[in-house]
Amino acid sequence: MPRGGRKGGHKGRMRTYTSPEEIDAQMKEEKERKEHEQEQEEAGAAQMDQSEEKLPASSSDNSDDEDSARRRGGVEGLIEIENPNRVAQKSKKVAQIEVDEPKQLSRREREEIEKQKAKERYMKMHLAGKTDQAKADLARLAIIRKQREEAARKKEEDKKAKDAASAQGKNLHILK
Repeated sequence: MPRGGRKGGHKGRMRTYTSPEEIDAQMKEEKERKEHEQEQEEAGAAQMDQSEEKLPASSSDNSDDEDSARRRGGVEGLIEIENPNRVAQKSKKVAQIEVDEPKQLSRREREEIEKQKAKERYMKMHLAGKTDQAKADLARLAIIRKQREEAARKKEEDKKAKDAASAQGKNLHILK
């Protein structure tokens, strides 16, 4: 006996196939049904137009309600929904969306922008010499400048001393 026994397996049963003629017949019936529904909708729309012509002021409000009820599909059209959290979807044009509403940024995007602005403010303060780091850098630069000036002064003195010594050496050489 195979595993699982003979409980409701699909193997060994006769398979039934739908013939092409049956499929064609079903498709024709469906087309006819759709055409019939469209004709009924058109007839209903024509009747609505005639009723609007008779009483334009009172029926225009009702026709909007009927159109919205007709648009709802399935059970939605039958049941009144009173959900305060449900937002009615309105179609907007792209131009309206861009002009009407400012772009809403996510938390990460806002934090990124704030970080960039803070960095720019710090760099401006740093360049102006108002930050602690800038003050320390300027003090270090002042010390380095003094050291370089002293080194240049010593070098100049050494050069003058050498020139003076070489001049004396030449004078002695000439006198001999």
